[in-house]
Amino acid sequence: MHGRRRRKGRGKWWFALILIMAGAYLFSTQFLPNREHIDPDWIGIYDKPVFMKGELLEGTAIGEGDGLKLPLPIIQSVVDPNIRYEQDSQSVILTTPQKLVLLKTDNKTGKINNKRVTLRFAPEEKNEVLYLPAHLLEELYGMEIHEDEASGAVIMMKPGEKLEHVSVRESSRKKDITIPLREGNSIHSPILKDMNPGTKLRILETVDDWYYVQLYNGYMGYVRQNDTVGGESRVVPELAPVLSPAKEKWQAKKINMTWEAVYQVAPKPASIGKLPGVNVVSPTWFSLIDGSGNLKSKADPAYVKWAHGQGMQVWGLFSNSFEPELTTKALSTFENRMTTILQMLHYAKLYDLDGINIDYENVHTKDGPNLTQFMRELRPLAMEYGLVVSIDVTPKSNSEMWSAFLDRRALSETVDYIVLMAYDEHWAASPVAGSVASLPWVRSSVTRILEEDDVSPDQLILGIPLYTRVWTETVEEGQTKVKSKAIGMKKAQEIIKEKKLTPKLSEETGQNYVEYKEDGALNRIWLEDAESLNRRVDLAQSLGLAGVGTWTRGFASEQAWDVLKEISQ
Repeated sequence: MHGRRRRKGRGKWWFALILIMAGAYLFSTQFLPNREHIDPDWIGIYDKPVFMKGELLEGTAIGEGDGLKLPLPIIQSVVDPNIRYEQDSQSVILTTPQKLVLLKTDNKTGKINNKRVTLRFAPEEKNEVLYLPAHLLEELYGMEIHEDEASGAVIMMKPGEKLEHVSVRESSRKKDITIPLREGNSIHSPILKDMNPGTKLRILETVDDWYYVQLYNGYMGYVRQNDTVGGESRVVPELAPVLSPAKEKWQAKKINMTWEAVYQVAPKPASIGKLPGVNVVSPTWFSLIDGSGNLKSKADPAYVKWAHGQGMQVWGLFSNSFEPELTTKALSTFENRMTTILQMLHYAKLYDLDGINIDYENVHTKDGPNLTQFMRELRPLAMEYGLVVSIDVTPKSNSEMWSAFLDRRALSETVDYIVLMAYDEHWAASPVAGSVASLPWVRSSVTRILEEDDVSPDQLILGIPLYTRVWTETVEEGQTKVKSKAIGMKKAQEIIKEKKLTPKLSEETGQNYVEYKEDGALNRIWLEDAESLNRRVDLAQSLGLAGVGTWTRGFASEQAWDVLKEISQ
């Protein structure tokens, strides 16, 4: 009997002990803070982890101090996606509005704006990854880069990035007591770091009464708001906006440009006469002649002297000769692109040009990115020469060779002006007759570029045709056959006078229209005249465009200039 009672008492004691232990566990899990310490996920994976806006990036930095280098894939993903690496020549090309930088792997000699420079540290290839000196990012892009010696963490901050900071508070009860940085926003979450008073924390997010923060050693986690003090914010300084001094001259006035088509014989300035209102002429003087990027010039110093004497700037036009295969080769390498650029700049200086107008047409879609890169490389050098840079683009369409290759959004970031060639709605070999540039089609072409490609109106010049087409329609075996011939404004007026025609305004196209029969065929003309030019000028003004450009001076009537000068009124 005594033994049984002892066993019964022992059972109660064990049950009580279990209850006490369960209560203690419950109390510790519900009320006592977790003291477990863990390491961040990146410890042991990256020797020198790289962070941006609280995000751990894929890859690791190498080197330290002044010799710190960052992997090119990271730089391309968060700093500048347009940095080029050309494997064949092991060339790295960085471009900003004012700088064109050429670097070579494992070579301390580079070029900035085509001038040789000696670098403190060379680009380096390691484990098939290319690394660039971090100081270049600070100098070229205005980045701020913090490196922590103890953890190896590298924190990158971009211009314009807002930084909000607090500090770990000091305990009122005991000095030097640490504050935990926790994995989650709970006192029961494991501790990532014990933080000393005064530790600077960057706030990434606010969650209830916790801050999600990052230390400058890379650690990220949660801290209670009442364990912090102070509060300051600053913005990483933005780079000063770059406005080309050459373009700055145009800020207060509109551009009224006309192209000068130069074929075999250059026009004699004395034969041109007055061009009232015109303030820019763009003669078609320069063209690509081979895949190495060499140019042919038909420039005429007498023409430049005449234009300057009339108060007009001269923007020499450079074309790719509309040769797609030559274009592919000439754009394919940095060396070939620089051959073209340096020759253009040589001619610009030689002939005292004010600007360069680029006209690349009939280009393979695959070469579009190389054309954009060509413009990026041209811009800083042209700026040094004080040149206005513009590029001609077609309206947006699905045409591979005439439209699809043009990245209008990216190009707008590389030039002073984009000139929209808003004509050839119905082109020479069009299967149906129609306007060269009906007003609704022109308006649509302009607004698509403004809205879809985010091109600023004050950067866009509206290209206007000074020509039309005589469409001849014949019926053969029940089918209408069409052919056309381009004529200038003067020739069109001669036809109207000779045939005693009365133009009728077509509201559908915003143009006057005439038709007549000749030799059994129907001839149709959608006219370019004072009416159509007035409407185009009104359109450019209503949309706040930078101005107008007309193709081509030789097609114009004297009346045209009187209408077009209204753009700047």
